[in-house]
Amino acid sequence: MLSQTHRFKRPLLLLLAAASCAVTSGCCGRRRELRQAKLRTMQMYQQCQQLGGQLSQAHSSAAQLAAEKQKYEQLANQLQGNLDTANERIANLSNERSQIQDQYKNMLTGLTPSNNPLNSSANRKFEELARKYPEFEFDPTTGVSRFNGDLLFASGSDEIQSKGSKVLQEFVRIMNEEDSRQFHVLVVGHTDDMEVVKSTTRANHPTNWDLSAHRATSVVKSMAKMGLGEPRMGVAGYSKYQQAAANKDDASRQQNRRVEIFVLAPDAVIAGVEPGRRS
Repeated sequence: MLSQTHRFKRPLLLLLAAASCAVTSGCCGRRRELRQAKLRTMQMYQQCQQLGGQLSQAHSSAAQLAAEKQKYEQLANQLQGNLDTANERIANLSNERSQIQDQYKNMLTGLTPSNNPLNSSANRKFEELARKYPEFEFDPTTGVSRFNGDLLFASGSDEIQSKGSKVLQEFVRIMNEEDSRQFHVLVVGHTDDMEVVKSTTRANHPTNWDLSAHRATSVVKSMAKMGLGEPRMGVAGYSKYQQAAANKDDASRQQNRRVEIFVLAPDAVIAGVEPGRRS
């Protein structure tokens, strides 16, 4: 009887032990899962903290960039305003310069820009001369002829070159024709802004004043030899102070080295004795 009891008790104990192990194993599994869940939660929290810091830094950078953008936009607007003001000033100065040039031409010729003393036939001849010699210019509105200085003279010289003499000869021929014979001329010399530095040039033309006046005088003397009456001519020199273009490069300086010939009506008064009062 006792042996049977032991025989049944042992399997029961084994069953209870197995059940206990199963319960213990189940509890251990849940605690491990709980720890892993807590670990994942902590990791996610840390990641959220990092992302939050990065987001805050990004917001701060964005705000700083926005402030800098606004500052540069204000600066750009200010510079644009300054540029607009400068352009407006340049336009005003350009208009003033054009007005002064017109007044200067009117003062020299005693004519309005729309009242060229030359008749249509003489105008046409001078226009044909300008087409024949590109370095010779003629303004049919004012009757002003312009010779590029490099056409007439070598650098620093007041001696007329052969190619310039050809143009002057044709100019004199037109001025001596029947429909132009009554007109006078004023020859005006101009230089660029480069000072006279060569000793050989300074010996004859110490300053640009001298060079401009000497060149104009040389043109008058040459035209006199070609047959244009001396009483019909006058001379002026303006040194570097009557620019045709800003002296910023060789091309613009070449435009400023020039001799201009203003055709004057017989009764035009520039300086000196008025017509009708000559002795």
